[in-house]
Amino acid sequence: MAGKTQLYRKRIINHLYFSRMLSCAEVSEKIEKSLSLTTKILNELVEDGYVIETGHAPSSGGRRPQMYSLKPDIMYTVSVAMDQFVTRLVVMDMQNQHIGKIESIELNLASNPGALDIITDKINEVIDKSGTPKNKIAGIGISMPGFIDAKEGINYSFPGNRQGTITAFIENRTGIPVFIDNDSSLIALAELKFGAARNKKNVMVINVGWGIGLGMILNNALFRGDDGFAGEFSHIPLFQNGKLCSCGKSGCLETEAALTAVIEKALEGLASGRTSVLKKSALEVSSPEDAGDAIIAAAAKGDRFAVELLSEAGYNIGRGIAILIHLLNPGLVVLSGRGSSSGKILQAPIQQALNEHCIPRLAANTEIIISDLGHEAQLIGSAALVMEKYEKGITRKNKIQEAA
Repeated sequence: MAGKTQLYRKRIINHLYFSRMLSCAEVSEKIEKSLSLTTKILNELVEDGYVIETGHAPSSGGRRPQMYSLKPDIMYTVSVAMDQFVTRLVVMDMQNQHIGKIESIELNLASNPGALDIITDKINEVIDKSGTPKNKIAGIGISMPGFIDAKEGINYSFPGNRQGTITAFIENRTGIPVFIDNDSSLIALAELKFGAARNKKNVMVINVGWGIGLGMILNNALFRGDDGFAGEFSHIPLFQNGKLCSCGKSGCLETEAALTAVIEKALEGLASGRTSVLKKSALEVSSPEDAGDAIIAAAAKGDRFAVELLSEAGYNIGRGIAILIHLLNPGLVVLSGRGSSSGKILQAPIQQALNEHCIPRLAANTEIIISDLGHEAQLIGSAALVMEKYEKGITRKNKIQEAA
């Protein structure tokens, strides 16, 4: 029974992390155990300092139930959010609050064969700076672009590693379980568990960034496909433009709608004499991150050229979303990720594209909204990945420590 009790404790911790706050009856329902057993285990978790009583639920008639939450500092996750050019890292507690500041490093994955060494060193540095004991870290969650086999810990796109899997490489140098998954899938996980997609049935989460990623939530669950590669929205061949995509094909949605395409069009427009607060010389020497931020900031201030650039990208994204609506009929489309800060500018042209390319009956009840999580979604998704694998992570952590 002791082993089963430990399992139930882990399940309760997991449910409290994702639900934030639950009553004893709600916990009992989620772990599918009797109310008396659930009460006993919850009381033990309170006594052991894992769980705290957080007042009573609002009255709906009758006695108000006691609510329970996780104590924020019982353990931590290391959240690593990677895109093609920038990697962000931070330690998070059980309320997804940052321990210390977010660390950011410029790291071009496609052209840096030593990326794994850099990432691993930075992870250890961030942990040391946070002052968090490694024995209190449940795991390291890494979201990254590319074709990822999350089960095996392999990214078939990048970064390269000749010393085994990504997860094994980092685990061996940190002593902490590591989990990886596709960035857009984990952004969708964050929206499903903590954001706009919570309690929604069918949702398309669009990751607007250097590509146009997609996380699909179908029947209240994240859909990854047979091999975990579902959602390569960026590579739908929509255009006959002859532009080479990062995937090696041409005419993909990414070539007209990603932030890299927006930057390229900005430079072409400025070279041809377009009037703007943006300066060609400044964009040319800027990192992709700074150039993208500059265009979004200029559009937010009303710069006509910048607004046109983002509106054109939004319209093209809308063409892609029209295909998703015809195939999957989602009730909600969420604009999330790095580019969601320009969401209000993107919304109108996306809707215009839907008006032009969707059968009205199919699109009538699909809502387009901007994520409240924004660029934070990827960090939250990386942390959520660790807790999604919490039970497995504990076992792996023991094995890693024994091997050391």
